[in-house]
Amino acid sequence: MEPFYKYHVFFCLNQRDADAPRPCCANCNAQAMQEHAKKRVKQLGLAGDGKVRINKAGCLERCELGPVVVVYPEGTWYTYVDESDIDEIVDSHLVNGKIVERLLIDQPASA
Repeated sequence: MEPFYKYHVFFCLNQRDADAPRPCCANCNAQAMQEHAKKRVKQLGLAGDGKVRINKAGCLERCELGPVVVVYPEGTWYTYVDESDIDEIVDSHLVNGKIVERLLIDQPASA
């Protein structure tokens, strides 16, 4: 069975209390990056059924590696710094199907 979306992308937008012992993605501009990705995907005509969906998520439990975004169906985990990183994920992975190795959280095992 084919997945409903070619790519389903989740941005962690979790916000922890200021005195929490763990970092949170919300403190790394995650909301703005999610909105940027959603806008960019729409501009490129990639949004919609059978295409790409950009979603907000609560805590994805990878806080120390964040901010984080995960792309399904592959389960590819990325981190990012700014809009140019998000653009690279959109252009490379979502448009061309090529993983952005430099932004991966889980680096592939070397041969």
